[in-house]
Amino acid sequence: MRLLGFLLLWTAATAFAGEYAILASGARLHVDRHELDGARVRLYSGSGFTEFAAAEIRAFEPDETTPTPTPAQAPVEPPPLIVPVPRLPSPLELADAAADKYGLPRVLLRSMMAAESGFEEQAVSPKGAIGLMQLMPSTAQDFGADPYDPAQNVDAAARYLSDLLDKYHGGLRRALAAYNAGPATVDRFHEVPPIAETQIYVDRVLREYDRLEASQQRNAHLHSPSEPVPARQSPVEQ
Repeated sequence: MRLLGFLLLWTAATAFAGEYAILASGARLHVDRHELDGARVRLYSGSGFTEFAAAEIRAFEPDETTPTPTPAQAPVEPPPLIVPVPRLPSPLELADAAADKYGLPRVLLRSMMAAESGFEEQAVSPKGAIGLMQLMPSTAQDFGADPYDPAQNVDAAARYLSDLLDKYHGGLRRALAAYNAGPATVDRFHEVPPIAETQIYVDRVLREYDRLEASQQRNAHLHSPSEPVPARQSPVEQ
């Protein structure tokens, strides 16, 4: 009876745990669990069992082998979020877009930009002119433009030049002089004013304008050698 009580106690504690059955002979059997059935003991291993007389089993010992823990999988890092950054237009692209918008020769606006800022978006003159086209803050304000924004800077400058060409009936020299020195100064002299800075500016823009236009015509001739290249008909007069 004492052996039976001992076996019952072990049954309650280890019915569902791996354990060792210690036989009366001293042998040890590893089993999944055991059950008592009267004077018989069933030792389960896997899907089968072996039956012994209760007197043949001395005791049960728990399997204290610590199972090797399954290593935790490293968290999978999500792929980095790639946000495409839109490419900003170059100064030349801004010049061409504004020229097309206001019906100006592309090479004219490029020539002005070269003379005004050397294509430097952050250029600021000692007099306070700003950006690619060296807009004065008051002029930018008149056109509702942010002079520090390259696209707005060039757009406002092209619109201003277009207005000046209309004012002077296509007279490019006077329009350029007014862009540099202001319309009031040009109106006072009725021509390019005798101001060295303005005269140098006008001549510089026109030289670059002629150079770029000649280069453009040469390129057109190279790409179409069988066709005559028409003489330039500028929409504005010098």
